[in-house]
Amino acid sequence: MHIDTTVTEAELAWQEQALCAQTGPDFFFPDPGSSVREAKRICRLCDMRSACLAYALDNDERFGVWGGLSEKERQSLRREKVSRSA
Repeated sequence: MHIDTTVTEAELAWQEQALCAQTGPDFFFPDPGSSVREAKRICRLCDMRSACLAYALDNDERFGVWGGLSEKERQSLRREKVSRSA
């Protein structure tokens, strides 16, 4: 069975308003072991944070800071959701 996972332009409209679009990817996709503190600070100021996090969770984004959470934090959030629904 094929599931269409195509994301429409309307679903990505939040990206144009996100603060990360104005700062570039370096803060949000740092080298391994680098700090994500600055990315999280920018995310806290961004009105698109919840849409960004929802996108990352829905699309299983595994790298970078999305919606103010690191890869490990999103992974923990996914595990919490799975354990609550079990």
